[in-house]
Amino acid sequence: MARTKNPDGTPKPKKRRWYHQLWEVYTLTRGVQPSITWWLLGAFFGIIALGVVIGLLMDQVLYLVLLSIPFAVIVTMLILSRRAEKAAYSRIAGTPGATGSALGTIRRGWNIEEQPVAIDPRHKDLVFRAVGRPGVVLISEGPSHRAQRMLEAERRRVARVVPNVTIHLIQVGDGEGQVPLPKLTKTIQKLKKTLTRAEVAEVSKRLRALGQARLPIPKGVDPMRARPDRKGMRGR
Repeated sequence: MARTKNPDGTPKPKKRRWYHQLWEVYTLTRGVQPSITWWLLGAFFGIIALGVVIGLLMDQVLYLVLLSIPFAVIVTMLILSRRAEKAAYSRIAGTPGATGSALGTIRRGWNIEEQPVAIDPRHKDLVFRAVGRPGVVLISEGPSHRAQRMLEAERRRVARVVPNVTIHLIQVGDGEGQVPLPKLTKTIQKLKKTLTRAEVAEVSKRLRALGQARLPIPKGVDPMRARPDRKGMRGR
């Protein structure tokens, strides 16, 4: 009999299979887009029906049906993937730190700070930083009129440390001139490359010190939930 408990007596967590993850993605997507079920069924059986029609015309029904099944599965999974991505963005859109979550999906080749490099504690506007072969990318989260000031201030700080590196400014939002959250990663990845990989590492190293100096926040602490020590203040 297979062991179901750890040596200390605690139960072993159940192993997650791929179909568990697939069902979880489907469930989360359906919660935001109830029509996803009909899209998936329509795509799957639509391709099967197309295979039947072509099979009848070629007098190879069984062969074309068997051939269409893998294509139907692939197309269905692609639709679920795209819809799940849109659903995920719609769930986090408008919440503080959503930009950081989107940046975390960018593929290799980028050094992205987990914490924002600039914070407006009053309005909760944020600026994130990413370093890649296109240079330094500063991404703001907040209304355009406030975000632009924060971006310019951060650009000047970065330029003092790496004066010869290209600095891109991007505003995330739904306003004029801003980039919608779902299009952020594609916008960044389309930027023209100007640095080598070695230069990316060097620039990241220099800027990491700048970020730590400006944000002396212990890792894991949410700056949005930080509260002053009022008892200590009264004792002064």
